[in-house]
Amino acid sequence: MTDQYTFDNPVTRYSKDIPSQQHQSEPGLETELTPTPDLGESTYRGTGRLTGRRALITGGDSGIGAAVAIAFAREGADVAVSYLPEEEPDARRIVALIEEAGRTAVALPADLTTAEACRAVVADAVDKLGGLDIIVNNAGKQIYVEKLEDLTDEQFDQTLKTNVYAMFWLTKAALPHLGAGSSIINTTSIQAYAPSAILVDYATTKASINTFTKALSQQLAERGIRVNAVAPGPIWTALQVSDGQPQDALDEFGQMTPLGRAGQPAELAPAYVFLASAESSYVVGETLNVNGGMPTP
Repeated sequence: MTDQYTFDNPVTRYSKDIPSQQHQSEPGLETELTPTPDLGESTYRGTGRLTGRRALITGGDSGIGAAVAIAFAREGADVAVSYLPEEEPDARRIVALIEEAGRTAVALPADLTTAEACRAVVADAVDKLGGLDIIVNNAGKQIYVEKLEDLTDEQFDQTLKTNVYAMFWLTKAALPHLGAGSSIINTTSIQAYAPSAILVDYATTKASINTFTKALSQQLAERGIRVNAVAPGPIWTALQVSDGQPQDALDEFGQMTPLGRAGQPAELAPAYVFLASAESSYVVGETLNVNGGMPTP
């Protein structure tokens, strides 16, 4: 069986064919996508790089967050997964996969757009895991809008709260529980560098996440807490079909990259494992781009 260590042609590792016209209501369910995203369920092979660690992952029910949860568990970490209550079917599947890896799984349904909810999620994760060593701020909201005049105050506010405020609230609540050797990993995006015209609010948040990461990394480095980020390119997840992209653009999604295809969540997980592990002990304030070759600063 192939795994993340198998060498092959990255251009043809996954198909570039994505059927259009498969709209879902936000936030979308991964099990209803065609093709189903690869989370590494059948391929990720752990080597004990996170043995004994305790991680909280937001947006951990599907997509990138789910792939990271699976990888962390197979690397030896206990994992708390935060997700919207509507995503319960996807979350149950990821919890089962964490438990199959022999690790503790904690399911934390919550809407992270309030400070109170974020504090409660951290408190529950700490209580049920017995502490916290890693936090992955990955939950995100992306809804395309073609004209700024049509971008409502409510959507702008919700996107900022989900992508930026929640990261602030969660990280602030987690800090008292993080000791030297802990790791904070934020999910930014290629949109921080090459924003799409139809994603003004989303791109704004991703640029903010980059700057937040770099500023906080300077503050926490002396405590031995490393803060870094991963910047995905076009990745095939439920986010795309729940109004993250126009329906008529789905069949060409990701084909503008030098590799000519969208990425899969499984291709992101090793980057998060690296940043969470002791292997990256001298990596601070870094944004690791996993985008199929799209140039970034």
